Amino acid sequence: MKRSRRTSRIPESHPGLFDGLDSGADDFGMREIVAETVEKLRAREAAASADDIPAIDPRAVKRAERLMFVSFGSGSSGNCAYVGTRTAGVLLDAGVDSQVVLDRLRDNGLDFARCVRGIILTHDHADHVRYAYPLLRRYPDKRLWATPKTLSGILRRHNISRRIKDYHQPIYKEFEFEVAGLAITPFETSHDGTDNVGFSIRLGTETFVVATDMGYATERAMHYMSAATALMLESNYDARMLATGRYPQYLQARIRGDRGHMDNTDTARVLRQLWTPALHHVLLCHLSHDNNTPELATAASREALTAAGATVVEGTQASFARRPSQVQLTALPRFDQSPLFIF
Repeated sequence: MKRSRRTSRIPESHPGLFDGLDSGADDFGMREIVAETVEKLRAREAAASADDIPAIDPRAVKRAERLMFVSFGSGSSGNCAYVGTRTAGVLLDAGVDSQVVLDRLRDNGLDFARCVRGIILTHDHADHVRYAYPLLRRYPDKRLWATPKTLSGILRRHNISRRIKDYHQPIYKEFEFEVAGLAITPFETSHDGTDNVGFSIRLGTETFVVATDMGYATERAMHYMSAATALMLESNYDARMLATGRYPQYLQARIRGDRGHMDNTDTARVLRQLWTPALHHVLLCHLSHDNNTPELATAASREALTAAGATVVEGTQASFARRPSQVQLTALPRFDQSPLFIF
């Protein structure tokens, strides 16, 4: 009886393997034997390659850190805030009592010595710088990021130790620098301090822009604010309250000037012009104690954002369920800390 002829598939990765095998040899099942042997070798090689790739432990995969912000005071009595993540960040200005800052950071689970890399300064007015040196002297490993002209203004305007220069790290407008994973770019603002700046602070997909103490929004300020996903913007005074209040005319003129401060109407106009659906937080800052109220400031900004197409959610909740075109609007407290915002 004729033996049934068995066929075998030549492995695709081994062409020409049987070129030297005569046709008669197949009657003894050699092709089948060789094919099975090759398949076993390929399986062994694949297993060995897999062993070379370390298994990923899900516990070792670190979730991307989120950008956070908390203010410790915002106004002419003192300005200071923390911007960063749970593990590292910077102080934005240093015009609030040092111990208050340390305590409020601790209340939010942030340790100054471990988390804060240093201080970035918007300008040299006392309500933004008066506690910078005490903090740096207490924690000498920290840095002070300011433009060279701003540092000169601090030394010229204030009775402060010249040793503050030992902590200074120069920065320059429109030149990005990095601190603790934050990409920070200073930009030109219009105020009567020395070499005033705002900051664009980027982490991942979030861009937090600080634009405080401005007589008006410069072209470069508008450029950076238009890219913000979260914006801290000055809304200093209500024009009617200023005009009918107790401030003398020279001081009113200074506040209204192009190098003074923005009123609620100015701020509203800026927000209406630059709002996009990417902007999910607006934090109104530096409200005047004498010439403004949180209600007046938020009302003007709410009207402008609504006119631009935003759905405005007011309040101070630290986080909220975002919806398309939704923006949370908050007036930062003048003397107290804000919630810890997580963007």
